[in-house]
Amino acid sequence: MEKHQITSAVIGLLVFGIIIWLVRRDHLHGRFAIRWFAIGFCCALLGIFPGITDWIAVRIGIAYPPILAVILGIGFLVLKMIMMDIERSKNEIKLRRLAQRLAMLESDFFNLQKKE
Repeated sequence: MEKHQITSAVIGLLVFGIIIWLVRRDHLHGRFAIRWFAIGFCCALLGIFPGITDWIAVRIGIAYPPILAVILGIGFLVLKMIMMDIERSKNEIKLRRLAQRLAMLESDFFNLQKKE
């Protein structure tokens, strides 16, 4: 096993350990942890068996196999950004509805106070 393989495998195992620690401390929600576990697993797997990247790249027609990791990384970053925007949109809608409900309740409250 070469040094870069050992380094990649260690990084993958460190990601696993950090994710477990964050989940146990309630700093990271379980559904997000699954994604990070997958990333750690892929790092460890590709660190131990770097030929997998070459094999997959050749099969899908990529001439320079190491670029496959870059393409996948950029693709996952774009996907993550889209998911974050969807979550943010949902939160903004909830916040707007809560503000509207609060405004209606305040209006009802002030109308009841005026009647007394």
